[in-house]
Amino acid sequence: MTDSVVEGVGQGRRRCVSTEAAPAMTIDREQDSGEPTGVERVGPGPVGGADEAYRRGFRDGFDDGRETGDDKDSDEDDKSEDEEDGDDGDKDDDGEEKPPLYKRPLFWIILIVVAAVLIIGGTLFWLHKRQYQSTDDAFVDTHVVRLAAQVSGQLTGVAAADNRHVEAGALLATIEADATQASVEQAKAQALQADAQIEQSQAQVVSARAQRAQAVDTARDPEAQAAKAQADLARYLKLRQLDAAAVAGTQIDQARQQAASAEAQAAAARKNIANADAQIAVAQKQVKAARAQKAGAEAQIASAGVTFKHLDIRAPVSGQVVNRSVNIGSYVQAGSQLMAIVPDAMWVTANFKETQITLMRLGQPVDIQVDAFPAVHFHGHVDSIQRGAGQAFALLPPQNATGNYVKVVQRVPVRILFDGRDGGPDPRRYAIGPGMSVVPTVKVR
Repeated sequence: MTDSVVEGVGQGRRRCVSTEAAPAMTIDREQDSGEPTGVERVGPGPVGGADEAYRRGFRDGFDDGRETGDDKDSDEDDKSEDEEDGDDGDKDDDGEEKPPLYKRPLFWIILIVVAAVLIIGGTLFWLHKRQYQSTDDAFVDTHVVRLAAQVSGQLTGVAAADNRHVEAGALLATIEADATQASVEQAKAQALQADAQIEQSQAQVVSARAQRAQAVDTARDPEAQAAKAQADLARYLKLRQLDAAAVAGTQIDQARQQAASAEAQAAAARKNIANADAQIAVAQKQVKAARAQKAGAEAQIASAGVTFKHLDIRAPVSGQVVNRSVNIGSYVQAGSQLMAIVPDAMWVTANFKETQITLMRLGQPVDIQVDAFPAVHFHGHVDSIQRGAGQAFALLPPQNATGNYVKVVQRVPVRILFDGRDGGPDPRRYAIGPGMSVVPTVKVR
């Protein structure tokens, strides 16, 4: 006969184990507290020690490897309870269920504080940002002075001033002066020759004037004789008209001959005077020509003096010497570039978008940040705004009247001057030169 033993496990659960060795079935019932309340005997079975042994073996579990359906159901119940215990992980120590995160007051306090900080911070940032206009399309600019030789010759001296600052008037190079010196000496000789010609021409003028005076004196007697002969001839002719026998014909002929001879002598005297006047004019012209030659010689001397000045190549402005391409002994032609100077006066050419210059005015303060010196903030101000976008001055300006048109925001060059002497950093103390990238920020409000 097969007996069955049933023992309560846990709260309100039972486990049944079937065994052939047990002569009777023992049922152990427990209350909800887990303590055994008694043993109910079903059918015949051992009592006393045997019953106690069965109960002890039932508690420890039989290793017979057999399970009933109730055992499987109890295992599944245990798993479900374990899962339920896991779902109850949000419960506090007192066993009460915790509320969700979004229902907790601390969550809403933190959320409101974060939102307020973001809104206030964004508003302040916008209020600050709208006061400024900035662009990264900006560069340091200046008028680079390129030095070239004005005369041809060999360089006899070149200053070692590469990448060094020089003051205006500093000697940078010297060209050989032998050929220029010879030109100067030749011009001086021509000037002396012109002086001699001037003196000679002036002497000729004086001589011509003396000859004219002598001719005038010489012409007085022929003029008087010619006048007397004409008067005698006129008187003879008048007497003949009154009385034909009063004057002989031979007398009239003789008077006419004398008048003609005297007139010829007077004419010759007048020609001598004219020749003297012509000689005076020629002598005066020779004086002018000699003076012109002297002026030409003096001009050559002055030109040679200018050439002498051009032999010494000096810095026209203060700045840094760059791009030197010659050395001592180099032969240079007139117009060939020798070196360049970056002046101390520099500015920033910033190409702002046309929509950024709406509130931009002359004199507005500018904060300038050079990429080479990001930790230094230079001060400046708006000096001028170009009237017209950059593309209007291009070599080939766009023709918007042809083809499809795509609107592109244009850029307008704005010149910004450094204010290094107003208490800010002096750009001359930093290695700043044309072409370097900068980021200017203009305060427009």
